[in-house]
Amino acid sequence: MANPVLVLSVRKLSVSFGQRTVLHDLTFDVTRGENLAIIGPNGAGKTVLFRALLNQVPYEGSIEWAPDTKLGYVPQAIAADRQLPLQVDDLLTAKARLLKLPDEAVREAASIVGLGTELLTTRIGVLSGGQFQKAMITFALLGDPNVLLVDEPTASLDELAQEHIYELLEKLRLERNLTVLLVSHDLSVVYQFASKVLCLSKGRPCIGSPRDVLTPDTLAAVYSAVPKFYQHAHPHNIKE
Repeated sequence: MANPVLVLSVRKLSVSFGQRTVLHDLTFDVTRGENLAIIGPNGAGKTVLFRALLNQVPYEGSIEWAPDTKLGYVPQAIAADRQLPLQVDDLLTAKARLLKLPDEAVREAASIVGLGTELLTTRIGVLSGGQFQKAMITFALLGDPNVLLVDEPTASLDELAQEHIYELLEKLRLERNLTVLLVSHDLSVVYQFASKVLCLSKGRPCIGSPRDVLTPDTLAAVYSAVPKFYQHAHPHNIKE
């Protein structure tokens, strides 16, 4: 087997806002093709970590991406008035023009995600939660990234919609050889899809395989109480 290719190297990363330190002395690596799930209680710094990786906040330490890295980002939400008469196609076309992509780039990205013509011509404000997340994933794929940062993509979705979004992300990872960094509170999904788990907490962070990290003792230390999670009977659960 070929040696894993390092995509991201984080060393002694610290992020503070005034007197409040959110991340302290965080070190981890991500290799090509991995699905790194980032878990932890509210306020542990999961979204702040993404903002640091995207160079959106000041930080101490080092963040090194592989030279060929192209990032796509799926945020929890977008700061836009969803009541504006803005169609999905308008949003995607605006980004394509900004990136100077050919006209067919939007249709290609939409086809990859399964975003049909009807949804492309739908106003953003009337999309369901699942449809909106598919639109955001399509948005992130414009420019052909090889790394996706996905921040709580299913926070407001029902169980079936959540499953569809996570299955879509896993399909994209496998078919397009993407590296995925995923913030999630759903530990069952983390166990099912993640190849590695990074736990953030007010104590010492930990990283390892789902089998090694998602144990009652570790989860109790991370969340200060054992959360309920259920292992699905799914082939992705088998970690060699």
